[in-house]
Formats: sequence, structure tokens, C-alpha cells
Amino acid sequence: MSATWEKFCTDLLEVGKILEDDIVPQDSLTQAEGVRYLSRLLRYATINCVEYTDPRWPQFTSAPNPNMMTKIGADNPDNIYMRANISGKFTYRITGTRGTIPLITFGSRVNRYHIDGTMLQTGDLHIHDVEVDENGRFQFIASVDEPADGAWLPLAPDSNLISVRQTYGDRRAEVPGELSIECLDPDGEFVALTEDEMGQRLDRSIGMLKGSAATFLEWSRDFMPQPNEIFDRGQEQFQKAGGDPTIFYLHGYWKLAEDEAWVIETEVPNCEYFNFVLQNFWVESLDYNRTNIYINNHTAKLNDDGTLTIVVAAKDPGYGNWIDTDSHAEGTWAMRWIKADSHPIPTSKIVKI
Repeated sequence: MSATWEKFCTDLLEVGKILEDDIVPQDSLTQAEGVRYLSRLLRYATINCVEYTDPRWPQFTSAPNPNMMTKIGADNPDNIYMRANISGKFTYRITGTRGTIPLITFGSRVNRYHIDGTMLQTGDLHIHDVEVDENGRFQFIASVDEPADGAWLPLAPDSNLISVRQTYGDRRAEVPGELSIECLDPDGEFVALTEDEMGQRLDRSIGMLKGSAATFLEWSRDFMPQPNEIFDRGQEQFQKAGGDPTIFYLHGYWKLAEDEAWVIETEVPNCEYFNFVLQNFWVESLDYNRTNIYINNHTAKLNDDGTLTIVVAAKDPGYGNWIDTDSHAEGTWAMRWIKADSHPIPTSKIVKI
């Protein structure tokens, strides 16, 4: 196993070369955040590739997890992300309590982050389509074959992941649902961990780390040439990375001088949820527990005519919804319309302050 561990450490060193890529800013903050980002991705990868790997005894883990500070791929500060490793050869029962969070969505996926940084959608289910009893409890089946009755999350034969998004409107007041998952037809007995299996798990964790880092580096590479511009880039890129099909995504890059503000104006569609999130170069949300780096439909202050003004700046400009750059001069951003009847594209401009 010593050689296995040495290989793991050597592979980690290779992934770290991402910090030297030509497009990565070399300032101290971006580089420090880059090292932190890799450590977070490693934590996420080992939790989900070394632990909780047997699809016969799955468990939901939280990832990205704000308590463990794992942030990946334009994480939404209002989301509780959960995942369970499964297999399309089995049938699963998911049970839980509804809580008071407005939105919960479930998806089955073919997770290929450890191979090429992509995630194929194979089925989706919205909490509104699940029967909740008088005690706030629910259950549904996840399987390849549709059950005779009740709610169903479709799996494909090669599905290997069930993902969950619970989306707050008000993080301070709402109660999340609690979930559990059970494989109904496990085949075979439990097998103790072997040296070969441990080596394979470490290889998968390196693959997930490398695939995640590479995918979102390419997002930044794609976004950087048009800083402070907002347009629909199409949804395929974001859905391939595991996006929710009920979400219309807008992503891009921002860059500001200390005396500049980025003013964004938009109509607000009829939708279940929207938000705007400021992120760093590594496509991680900034520190939303400490300062105001995002707004949603609960916190946003609309103009008298129902439109929305967002102002991204290092200092409070005194108007609109201020988004703090939190000591950053550049980075990425994300905007979401969820279950919207239209998808307005905001306009924006740079102003001196």
C-alpha cells in the first residue's frame, strides 16, 4: 500500500499544475484561493469516492457542503446539495420529511466527473410531484422500471448517482427536509475492503478532483474574454455539468477597478426562484456567511416598476442591490431563473463611483 499512497500523492502534485495555467491570475488572493479550492475538491472527492461507494448500501452526503466549505461549479448559497452513489441495476426507496424549504428537486445522473468532468441526466423528479402526507412525510421509488403506483425517479441502466437540490428562499427561517435512501434488492454479502479496492477508490477520487478542476477552469477560460457582459451562452454546457433542467442559467466573468461599479438591470419573470451570485476565478461563491455577495427573490429589493437593479462594487454605492466584491478585483458570476415563464437577459454597464 505504500506504493499506492505514493502514486496518490504524485497524482495530487500533477493536479496542482492547474495553478500555473496561462489564464489563472497570479495575484496572491487568487493563488491562495486556488490552493484552498484544490483542498476542498480533494475533501469532496474522498468523501464520495473513498467513502460511501457501495451502491447496495447508499447514504446521502452533502456536497457541496457549506459547513465543510466545499464549493464546486457555481454553487448556489441557497442550496443544500445532496448526493448518493447508486447503480441502475438496483431499486431504491427514498423517504423523507418535507420541511419548509420551497424547492426540492431530485435527479438521477451518470456521473463522469472522474472520467471527463461531465454528468449525464437520466431522470428528474420535483417535490411538487410527490405526495406528502399530513405529517409532512413522503417516499418514492428510484428504478429503471416504473413502479405500479406512486412517484418515480427514473434511472438508466448506467445511472450511478442520485442528486438532490433543496433551495431556500430564506435560509434563516426555513427548515430543510431530511432524507434517507435504501436499496430494496441488494445482491450479495458485504465484502471487506481490500488493497486493490482501496487503490481503485483513490484513483477515482483523483479522477474526480482532476475532472472537476478541469471542467470549471474551462468555464473561466470561456467566460474571461467578455468581462461584464451578460448574454445567453446556451444551456448545454451547464446541463452537461449536472445542472437542473428547471433552471435557466446565465454565467460569465466580471472585472472591476476599485473606483468602478457594474450596474445590472433586468426585468423579473414570473418564477419560483431567482438569484445572482458573485464568485471568484475558481467558480466558487464568495463568502456569503460574512458579507452580501448574492441576492435572491426573497432578499432582493425591486424598483417601483418591478424591475431589478444589481450593483457590483467594492463599496456600497447607495442605490440598487449592492453586491460586495469582498476584496476581489475579478472573478465569475452566476444568475438563475427557476421554473420561470420567461428568461430575460439583463443589461449592464460600468460606471465610476
